[in-house]
Amino acid sequence: MNQKSHDQYRESVAGRADVADTPELVAYYQELAELKTGALWTVANKIEPWQPQSSSVPVLWRYRDLREHVLRSVELVTPEKAGRRVVYLNNPGRQDVAAAVGWLYSGLQVMHPGEAASAHAHSSSALRFIMEGRGAYTIVEGQKMMLEANDFVLTPNGTWHEHGVAEDGLPCIWQDGLDIPLVNALEAGFYKVHPDLHQAHTRPIDYPVGMWGGTALRPHDIGWNKPYSPLFKYQWGPTYEALCRAAKVADGSVFDDVLMHYTNPITGGHVMPTIGASMQLLRPGFVGKAHRHTGSFIYQVAKGHGYSIINGQRFDWQERDIFCVPSWMFHEHVNTSQTDDACLFCFNDLPVMQSLGLYYEEALVDNDGHQAVTS
Repeated sequence: MNQKSHDQYRESVAGRADVADTPELVAYYQELAELKTGALWTVANKIEPWQPQSSSVPVLWRYRDLREHVLRSVELVTPEKAGRRVVYLNNPGRQDVAAAVGWLYSGLQVMHPGEAASAHAHSSSALRFIMEGRGAYTIVEGQKMMLEANDFVLTPNGTWHEHGVAEDGLPCIWQDGLDIPLVNALEAGFYKVHPDLHQAHTRPIDYPVGMWGGTALRPHDIGWNKPYSPLFKYQWGPTYEALCRAAKVADGSVFDDVLMHYTNPITGGHVMPTIGASMQLLRPGFVGKAHRHTGSFIYQVAKGHGYSIINGQRFDWQERDIFCVPSWMFHEHVNTSQTDDACLFCFNDLPVMQSLGLYYEEALVDNDGHQAVTS
């Protein structure tokens, strides 16, 4: 019978575990296993790698390939039976936790005019980014917000929320983003359904935008002590205008060109404690240089077309396509149009990386900052 090897992670480097198996050690390891213990030096190099080693792989999900399948789900299941009628993005390296990348979940949800999903709340923080349609809405803590293409809306952890499409609207598809895998890894997930299935409206429609959406303005004498943004809805129009204004006066980043983060108007920080989001504008002809950083990032193309090179692989994208960048993989973005800008929406676990002191970043120094394309 072949005996299990305990020294497959050995490294002949000073300061690293380098213990070869012997019959005596193997017998010792077996005794430890019976006590539900183990010798650290047999796994130390595995659990403490020299640098981050993501099990996720770069993936591009093309909207033109997914759209038909997402729409077909309407014929197969109702929102009432499905809870949420979603086709989720399943990274080949993270199928065990249903993640799109790292500890982040993503899916495409579809609803038809007149449909409404029941109100619920959960420990996971969530967001949605509208892809197409008309008449979509989300209700968060009794506050209803109407949504248009490229709008970004929050449903923070623990909040009652529900969504649907108005009777006079059109079929709507949006991307859902959540930190479900992270919350489950922390064994901290709760889920509950609203006792009345739907919330009572407590504010006028689009109240969060009316109160908190003023540029560089903060409403007087309205207390807010939640750890997430009170704005909830971030509109595409003002976001794109801000990017265009910045593009006229700033050189931008060599990696991301004009990049802006969605913020909490109270703190200026991230919109939620565990999920951050951004929008960036790549000016016509922009060719970014490569860098890498810790954290997992999911991009959706809000405007334009181009390509990104991730870990040596080229991914050509166009509007509504989604792609992911796993932690510590070099990536660079290119706008292939010489006349029109491109915009990339992104959500990520940057708040977690930063709050835990785990965020690191470095630029590629070889080949003038550009990766060799291997596939």
